[in-house]
Amino acid sequence: MTLYPIEAGNFKLDGGAMFGVVPKSLWNRTNPADSNNMIDIAARCLLIEDGDRLILIDTGMGDKQSEKFFSYYYQWGDHSIDKSLKKYGFHRDDITDVFMTHLHFDHCGGSIQWNKNKTGYEPAFKNARFWSNKEHWEWAVKPNAREKASFLKENILPMQESGQLNFLKREGDNRIQNYKELGFGVLFVDGHTDKQMIPHIDYKGKKLVFMADLLPTAGHIPLPYVMGYDTRPLLTLPEKKNFLETAASENYYLFLEHDAHNEIITLKHTEKGVRLDKTHTFAEIFN
Repeated sequence: MTLYPIEAGNFKLDGGAMFGVVPKSLWNRTNPADSNNMIDIAARCLLIEDGDRLILIDTGMGDKQSEKFFSYYYQWGDHSIDKSLKKYGFHRDDITDVFMTHLHFDHCGGSIQWNKNKTGYEPAFKNARFWSNKEHWEWAVKPNAREKASFLKENILPMQESGQLNFLKREGDNRIQNYKELGFGVLFVDGHTDKQMIPHIDYKGKKLVFMADLLPTAGHIPLPYVMGYDTRPLLTLPEKKNFLETAASENYYLFLEHDAHNEIITLKHTEKGVRLDKTHTFAEIFN
């Protein structure tokens, strides 16, 4: 198995929305805002090469939305999935599987593209199976009013219409589920959105966890630092607490999807609770 970080593009989001009830005077120390109160955000995906399988975890927001849509997100930098794949000698047609942690547009928008004539939509990875779970899929295609703006039908329905959609089945309680068809374990969490999936990957003697929106940035480590986007913040708290304590005790390496300036972090126990131990680049740890 070989892993590759894939940069799908940087953008900005409102710092207040990203930190919920936490005052700006606190979160601005770790995630400084610009004059519009926007903070730097990444869409950092992960590619797993395992034998003849190429599994891409999340795909960023893609490029098919309108100019007005993208104007809300202040895209910056020159990253793209295609450039990142090319860096490692791959093409999007090589991808065999696309695993989506959840179906918010900034995690799955790159999975679907315009067709050649811009008359409709088609999978951006024509040879891939798309992986979600049935509970989250139902949550996304029948969205509540709070999340409706994040679940865009043009990002979601073409996966099913193409016949490329597959569901993982959740068994039992909240322990990590191991899926032979993917080669890694998955933790299901419900605070941010229903049945978000957090991949746990054993790699080179270490446990690498793709954090998605359970821990968006290193600045979100303190327990009350919960995004305003979370649908069940009081459920996020125990989910986050349990995970962070385990991660600190077992020395997990946390791969941060949304932190534009920190790829990987480790944690430690302190008198104030779990806190940041060290920041790492992917190359430092795994190359």
